[in-house]
Amino acid sequence: MAASSSSSLLLRRGATGGAGRRWGPGEALRRLVSSSEAAPAEKVPARSPPVMPPFEHRPRPYAGWSGDEILAKRKQFLGSSVFYYYQKPLNIVEGKMQYLYDENGKRYLDCFGGIVTVSCGHCHPDIVNAVVEQTKLLQHTTTIYLNQPIVEFAEALASKMPGNLKVVYFVNSGTEANELAMLMARLYSGNLNMIALRNAYHGGSAGTIGLTGLQTWKYPIPQGVGGAVELAPGYLKLAYDTVRKAGGVCIADEVQSGFGRTGSHYWGFQTQDVIPDIVTMAKGIGNGLPLGAVVTTPEIANVLAQKIQFNTFGGNPVCSVGGLAVLKVLDKEKRQAHCADVGSHLVNRLKELQQKHEIIGDVRGRGLMLGVELVTDRKEKTPAKAETNLLFEKLKDLNILVGKGGLHGNVFRIKPPMCFTRDDADYLVDAMDYAMSGL
Repeated sequence: MAASSSSSLLLRRGATGGAGRRWGPGEALRRLVSSSEAAPAEKVPARSPPVMPPFEHRPRPYAGWSGDEILAKRKQFLGSSVFYYYQKPLNIVEGKMQYLYDENGKRYLDCFGGIVTVSCGHCHPDIVNAVVEQTKLLQHTTTIYLNQPIVEFAEALASKMPGNLKVVYFVNSGTEANELAMLMARLYSGNLNMIALRNAYHGGSAGTIGLTGLQTWKYPIPQGVGGAVELAPGYLKLAYDTVRKAGGVCIADEVQSGFGRTGSHYWGFQTQDVIPDIVTMAKGIGNGLPLGAVVTTPEIANVLAQKIQFNTFGGNPVCSVGGLAVLKVLDKEKRQAHCADVGSHLVNRLKELQQKHEIIGDVRGRGLMLGVELVTDRKEKTPAKAETNLLFEKLKDLNILVGKGGLHGNVFRIKPPMCFTRDDADYLVDAMDYAMSGL
């Protein structure tokens, strides 16, 4: 500030050099600049990166294959379409609640939850204990025999559903759940046509790819990935009315938005004040176990009685016990209310960050199901593709793992385990601020 004031004074009045010689404004400014360049500049302390919240867990020493060895074997024995994150992919070897650890014991804040799958927390002790005890007793039977876990889990899950959604079918994934739901809908309605939201993702099978309008996943044969876009108020009411008047049935895909993640409601469709005819779910239902489910009305379920409906692993006792433990943890730890509280705090901080950094075009979502869209021009909404990739790597270097989505891959998907805390939220935003300040 002193240099600026001095130069202003010199330009107005000129200055006197040695032996009484007067300098003109140009010479005075040149000499001032030359003098300031020669003088040692005042050092501005470098900004320190934010510090991750403390966490009481010490990972076990890792003695397995290195990441480089795993990557080499992966390229040799896995399909090339199996992609990975980051220029140098991480070898994750251990997880505890909202944190993950790599082969060197480095801790990462997991803001993506295994693609929105870890609901209660990595290796949550209640779920681990339930699964271990059941595994010791009985790992597998099918539905051709009776066992308590499947019906106990089905009863608990049905109690979470509104209306007459009371009949449960268990499968192994969200893709399978949506395939079964499509079969039910077509048999019940007599119609074959399906309508799905643009940029939505519903699975990787031939049938569910047919519903997908996102080119990233779609092959030319007979999507949450859109970037955490909330539906307009009243949209589903109008859509459901239109479909039902045409003789169709309505399916809600709750694979990512269910089990209280949105905070305001247990199921995503409840934010629109509707009750679907069929609900599909997976991911968070098992906290990492391969588990999915379809819940529908007795009337619709009866259409499958025309033939035998069978799934070898659907309702496996280990998965059923694990799924029931998830429901109990979510209730005991009041995770829905927690998501509302922490999610509201996180959204407020992200919106404050948006005011500081022009690259943030939009902050959207609710609870712990959020999207941060990055743009190079807010007015034109030009996707900041290169900047997104750069920040993605910078956040990883700051020990933060987020997801990417959106039609142009320019949306950070923030959907962490539901044990994510306010301190974690603050660290995430501080790290984003630090990374964006360095662009």
